[in-house]
Order: sequence, then C-alpha cells, then structure tokens
Amino acid sequence: MAYETLLTELRDGVMTVTLSRPDKLNAFSPTMSKELIDFFQSVNAMDEVRAIVVTGAGRAFCAGADISGGSGAFQVWNDNSKEGNKPQKREASDSITLAIFNCLKPIIAAINGAAVGVGITMCLPMDIRMISTAGKVGFVFNKRGMAMEAGSCWFLPRLVGMQQAQEWVMTAELFGADEALKGGLVRSVHAPEELLPAAQALARKFAASTSSSVAAAVNRRLMWSMWGAHDPLDAVTLDLQCVGHLAAGADAQEGIKSFFEKRAPVFPLKPSKDMPPFGPWVSSAPTQPK
Repeated sequence: MAYETLLTELRDGVMTVTLSRPDKLNAFSPTMSKELIDFFQSVNAMDEVRAIVVTGAGRAFCAGADISGGSGAFQVWNDNSKEGNKPQKREASDSITLAIFNCLKPIIAAINGAAVGVGITMCLPMDIRMISTAGKVGFVFNKRGMAMEAGSCWFLPRLVGMQQAQEWVMTAELFGADEALKGGLVRSVHAPEELLPAAQALARKFAASTSSSVAAAVNRRLMWSMWGAHDPLDAVTLDLQCVGHLAAGADAQEGIKSFFEKRAPVFPLKPSKDMPPFGPWVSSAPTQPK
C-alpha cells in the first residue's frame, strides 16, 4: 500500500503502519488523516492482515495537529479547486477515531515518542497501548483553546476513569511513560529499542493461525460496542445471536474437530466475507482495498 505520509509493512500476518513525517515530528496533516482513514477502512477487506501495529518514524509518535498554518489545521479542507480549497464542516466520516473503532483487526499502538493532542487521542480506540521510556503524552486542548476531539471525551474517561481523565485534560501538561502506566493509559513501558519488537511480538500472538480471524473480529467489536451499553441485557441479546450464528458455522466446527483430533485448527472463514449479517460491524462493512 503506497501512501505519502504512511509506511506499511506486512510480515507474519502483522501489518506495521509507521506515521512518516519525521521532519515534522509526524504532525497530523489533512493528508495523513485521509490516508489513515483509507488504510483502516481498506484493511478490513485484507484477510492476510491479522493484526496491526501503529508507530512513528524518528523521535516522535505524533506531535499533534500540524499547526504551522494556524487554526485551519483543526478544519477539514475541500480539495476541489473550484471551491477555492475552503474549509468544510467536519463530518463523522472524517474521523480517524471511528475508522479505527470500526476496524475488524486488533490494533496495538507502539508509542515511541511524543504523542500529543490527536497523536494520543487516535490511540484511545486502539486495543493495546505500549510506550517507550522516551514517550511523552499530552491532552493539551485547553492550552490550544480547543475542545477535546476524536471522541476522546468518550474514550478517555472509560479507559482511565473520570478523575484521572479530568486531571490530565484540565492541567493540559505533558507527562511521561511512568505516569501513563500508573494511570492505566498504557499496558507496558519499554526501552526505546525494545518497544517495536515487543509490540510486534504481541501482535503475532494475535495473528496466530490457530485463532479464528472471524471470531477475533466479532469479539473485538463486541467488546468495544457493548462498552457503553446501559444494561447487560443488551450485551447478552447480541452475543446470543453471535453464538448461535458462529456455532453453526465452519470455524466452530473446525475448532471442535481439531480439538478432538489433537491438531492445529485450519479455519476456513474470512472476515472480508463471512462476518455475521447483523451487529455493529454491518454499518461499517469492509471496503475493497484500493
């Protein structure tokens, strides 16, 4: 996959995506936004990708929005020359957070350096966050006169609790890897040279062929979508549907058969075409890769 601001590498079922504007500390630009959204939508149709690791090139993960051009960095721009490249109203389809949230693959953030503003909020809907000892995190919206973006007002309190979320947002200060770990934002802290190998090793466990990729996709989306349910009945109602559908499918049959035959399973179903015809994944159906 060829992009201007991203590097992608697929190995052993793990797609490593590197934010690649190192001279700008991987600052988030309109081009990067469009390319990340395209990637996370297109990858749903790529069955060879079983897990994803996202990291940054150089000494930063993502230093936030590229504000070199002023507050226009917080707007969406129209590429149509007839419109005079005018700023447009933001729409949900412009959200990198929703593209990640709707992805069918498990995602690990390998935060190798500064992750500020959108640089950290894009990590919130990822499933695992790992950080380098060189990492710095900042929810700096109050210092920029901006509202919390990318759905972070929903994700952050759920991940770390309201009290911790309020402290980080209200102080708008940068904090290091140890505080991110103590506050529950990240899973683990690693030496800089060990971070990406550790993230990729964990991703390979997610990508193991002994795990059904359809079941993994269903279970990822079940946990995220039911996180905000008001009643466990909502979760039970949906998971009963899923259990019934998957139990009648080829992967469950293969899983049981391989168990009794004492061999590794070979699951035939693919997320690109075999997801249940109901549930939260239907509204974000995979698109074909470009």
